[in-house]
Amino acid sequence: MAMPPYPIYCYTKGCKNLATHKIAARWSDGVVSELKTYALCCADCLPAWFRQSRAKQQAGRLTAGETLEACGIYELQRGTRDQQLERKPEMEQQLLQTSAV
Repeated sequence: MAMPPYPIYCYTKGCKNLATHKIAARWSDGVVSELKTYALCCADCLPAWFRQSRAKQQAGRLTAGETLEACGIYELQRGTRDQQLERKPEMEQQLLQTSAV
C-alpha cells in the first residue's frame, strides 16, 4: 500500500513554504548506504540551510569504517525515494562561490 501524500514544509521557523530541496550527504558504514538529511527547505531559505548544514557536518565525527560525502543539494520530488533524487551540483557551486560557506 502506498503512503498517503502529505506536504513537507521548510525547516525554517515561521516559513510557510513547502520544502523543495533536501540538503543531505551520502553516508555509509561499509554495509549500508543512505542519504543523511541535514535540512529540508524552500528555495528562499536554501542558502542559509546549506551554510548551516556544511558547518554541522564539519563539526561531526565518523567512527571507523564510516564514510560521509560533502553535503549536497537534492531536488525533492513527491513519491521519489532518496536514491532517485537528482543532485544539483550547479546550485552547490553557485552558493559556494557567492558566500563563504
